[in-house]
Formats: sequence, C-alpha cells, structure tokens
Amino acid sequence: MDFDGLYEKAKSVLNPRWLSDWVEVGGVGAAILTESGNVFVGVCIDTACSMGFCAEHAAAAAMVTAGENRVLKMIAVDWEGSILPPCGRCREFISQLHPDNLKTEVKVNADTVMTLKELLPFDWRG
Repeated sequence: MDFDGLYEKAKSVLNPRWLSDWVEVGGVGAAILTESGNVFVGVCIDTACSMGFCAEHAAAAAMVTAGENRVLKMIAVDWEGSILPPCGRCREFISQLHPDNLKTEVKVNADTVMTLKELLPFDWRG
C-alpha cells in the first residue's frame, strides 16, 4: 500500500469528540503498514492528567496485539486532514519495537517522506 492509501485509512478513523470533561479523543488518526502487508490504525486519546497517548501508539498497540512489530510505513493526520510528523515519543517507541524500524518510512508532511533514523539523528543506541 502506498502513502495515499495509508492517508485514507488514517483519515477514516478520525472522530474528534469528548468522552468526558477530562478526555478528548479522535482528533488525530494514524495508520501503519507492517511487513506482512497489514494496516493498523489508531486515534489519539488526550487526557487532562497527561496519561493519554498518540494515534501512532494506538496503531502500534493494535499491531503488537496482532503479533507483529515491523513497521514499513506510517502516517498521522489531524481532523483537518493535515499530515503530522510523529512526536519524539512516538519516534522512539516505534523504533524500539523492531531493530529494522529505524528504516520505517514516515510521511512527515504532504511532500516529504523520511526514515525514523533520519528523524532520530542522535540515536542513543549509537
């Protein structure tokens, strides 16, 4: 699957809404393509106490639950359809799930694809 297809998958799960006075969800959607060709999606969960997580984390959790951990491509979009680069926590999280995930292609904006390695230039692993 190409990034256009992943973009549509990420966009399809967007559903911004409040679950309670303290929790907002669905404002960012993410899609990840695995080595086996499966696509996993997720949405962000933002909590007042900062215990939520990003859409990329949700998608990765679904992937790991399904028994996979190698990500080939990933993308995240906001409720307006703009592509967002992953935050530092997401970059680090995905990179640690499989040694080859540093080669994961990440769409960081409409015109740019980078690897996780490029997004983590001073990687603590050397």
